Amino acid sequence: MNDTIAAISTSLGIGAISIIRVSGPDTVNIVNKIFSKDLTNIKSHTVNYGYIKDNDKIIDEVILTVMLSPKSFTTEDTIEINSHGGIATTNKILELLLLNGCRLAKPGEFTERAFLNGRIDLEEAEGVMNLIEAKTDISRDLAINQLTGKVSNLIKELRDDLVQVLANINVNIDYPEYDDVEDITLPLLKEKISLIKKKITKILEESNNGKIIKEGITTSIIGKPNVGKSSLLNNLLEEDKAIVTDIEGTTRDIVEGTINIDGILLNIIDTAGIRETDNIVEKIGVDKSLELIDKSDLVLFLLNNNEKISNEELELLEKIKNKNHIILINKNDLERNIDDKNLENPIYISTKTNEGIDELKHRIKEIFNLEKLEKSDLTYLTSARSIAILKEVANKINEIEQSINNNATIDMLELDIKYIWEKLGEIIGETYDEEFLDELFSRFCLGK
Repeated sequence: MNDTIAAISTSLGIGAISIIRVSGPDTVNIVNKIFSKDLTNIKSHTVNYGYIKDNDKIIDEVILTVMLSPKSFTTEDTIEINSHGGIATTNKILELLLLNGCRLAKPGEFTERAFLNGRIDLEEAEGVMNLIEAKTDISRDLAINQLTGKVSNLIKELRDDLVQVLANINVNIDYPEYDDVEDITLPLLKEKISLIKKKITKILEESNNGKIIKEGITTSIIGKPNVGKSSLLNNLLEEDKAIVTDIEGTTRDIVEGTINIDGILLNIIDTAGIRETDNIVEKIGVDKSLELIDKSDLVLFLLNNNEKISNEELELLEKIKNKNHIILINKNDLERNIDDKNLENPIYISTKTNEGIDELKHRIKEIFNLEKLEKSDLTYLTSARSIAILKEVANKINEIEQSINNNATIDMLELDIKYIWEKLGEIIGETYDEEFLDELFSRFCLGK
C-alpha cells in the first residue's frame, strides 16, 4: 500500500457530477500537478474550487474535497474530485491522474485499504457493499447496522466471553496458588460454554432473517401445465411479464419477477408446467422446475379447482411437504371437482379476478414473520462466509460439551476453546489470508 490509487467512483454516463477518488501517500502531490491552485499546504477536510488542467489547457471546472491522513475512509491522504458528469471529461481527469503517478485501483481497493489500515473490520466492509446493493428500506437499515459495527459487536462479545474463560484456565494452570481467581472445574466450564452456545444459537437463528432481508425470498410457482402459474405471476407483479395462453406447455423456461412485501423482496419464478412429456425442450423446462423446488425458500403449488388431483400432483405434494409452501387452488369461478380434505390449509384464488391474492400475501407474511421482522433491531449476520464460520464454531462447541461429559482434561479443552476464539476472529477479520481478501474485495465496485 505504498502507492497511490485512483478510480472513478460514480457510474459513467451523462449526469450532473462525477467523482474521481484518489488515495495514498502521494495524493496531494499528484493532484497538485493538475489543479489550478497550490495544494502544498492544504488543510484537511476542506472543499476547494478550481480547474483541472492538462498543462495550460483547462479540462474542467471542479471542486476538490481534501481529507488528510488519518481522518479519511482509507486513513490515507484522500482527495475526491467532483467534476461535471460525462464520459469524456471523467475519463480525461482519470487519465491525467494515472499519467502523473497514480495506479488504477482494483475493485474494492479503497475499502480493502480501510480494512487493512484498521479503519473498519470485515463485517463493516461487507456492510459497505450491502449498503450499495440495498433495494429496500429494511435492507438499507440492515447494512447500516453492519457498517456502524453493531453486527461486529455480536462477535466481539463472544470472543470476550471466551477470553475470560481462557484467562481463568491459564491462571489456574500456571498460578494454582492464587486464591482470588475462580477455579475452573469441568461443571463450571460446562456452564460457561453453555451460555456461549446459547448466544451462538440465537445469532444463527436470526441470521435467517438477515438472509431474507438481504437477498429476498426465492419463490417458485409450480404445478401442472395450464393451471394458471403464469397468470398468477402476472397478477403478483401487476404486469404481463409471462405469456399466457390456453396451450399446454407455453412456459418452457423460467420467467422471473420481483415484488416488495413490507420491505422484503419476493423473487418469484414462474416454472414450466410439470408433466411427463416427449418434447425435448419442454422436458428441459420440467427438469429445471423440479430443481428449483429444492433451491426455493417458498413454493407456491397451484392446483385446478375443477379437476381431481393427479398422481403427479400427489408426488409433488410429497416433495414439498417439508419446505415452506402454500397450496393455491385456482379457477375458483368454475365448478369444484377437487377433493381438498387432505390438503394443508389451501387458499382458493382466481387469477382472472385477483380473488385470494391479498390472502396469499398475508400468508407469506405469516410464514416468514415479516411483520415482526420489520420492527426488530436488524442486527444480523448476512454473508454466507460469516454464517458458515459460525456454524463450524457451533459444531465445535458441541464437541467441547461432549468432551466435558467424557471428563477431558482442562488443558486439552483449552486448545479447543482457543480454536473457537480464532475462528470467530475470521468473521471480523482479526485473522485472514491475502487470497481471501483478494476474492472478497474483487466483488466491490471499482471506485469503492
